[in-house]
Amino acid sequence: MRRVLDFLLPALPFIAILGAWQWLALNGGFPPKLVPELGQIARTFVRLAVEGTMWQAASATLLRLMAGFLIAGCLGVLIGILMGRHKSVEDFLLPLVSFVYPIPGIAYAPLFVLWFGLGDLPAILLIAFASTFPVVMNTWKGVKAVKPVWIRSATVMGARDRDIFWRIVLPGALPFVLTGLRLGLAAAWRILVAVEMLMSVKTGLGWMIFGSQTFLNTDVMLATIVLIGLIGVGLEKQVFERIERRTVVRWGMVKA
Repeated sequence: MRRVLDFLLPALPFIAILGAWQWLALNGGFPPKLVPELGQIARTFVRLAVEGTMWQAASATLLRLMAGFLIAGCLGVLIGILMGRHKSVEDFLLPLVSFVYPIPGIAYAPLFVLWFGLGDLPAILLIAFASTFPVVMNTWKGVKAVKPVWIRSATVMGARDRDIFWRIVLPGALPFVLTGLRLGLAAAWRILVAVEMLMSVKTGLGWMIFGSQTFLNTDVMLATIVLIGLIGVGLEKQVFERIERRTVVRWGMVKA
């Protein structure tokens, strides 16, 4: 019974939304082209998957996502650690990071098009740029949150700076770092779908959404949106939760 409840409780919001959508599609008076029923969306999803169109678009999008997010993760963690460990770096970079961080990444899209043209390169660079700042801010906060008494105790016991960093600072900041990477990945997803619509890429999930809007293929648009959500959940479950279980959960820093 407990397992059934654990499964049903998270599923209830989805069931409610799907039920409301189906009622709206059948009784709302909207044209099927604009509000297709769930069966039509499911059939379109299967058709696109069988044809291979969806997987080709998804693979192109994921390659751009991974390339941009890899740059953002490496730069963001490095800059955040430097800001947290060195007051001079913090004083120099914090005003700039605080200024740029709240600006939506899509606002920079025209600049990146002017600088780098159209295609994959500006898309990857803009993804990296927009998703770096959440990683920087959370990593910086995580390093600053490490208790000074831990560092002082290790110093008194003769620990070297390298050991203090790898055994105290980095593990202590890791929950914040993982949160920053999660937020950075979410930002990368959001900007990527929009960028694929603007930068004339040859294929991708954002490109599919844009094309389906042009031809009023709402079922294709919604099927693509469902796939984006499924990929996001898969990345969360298969990447971040596994890292957490093997690190901060195992160390007792975060509850499972």
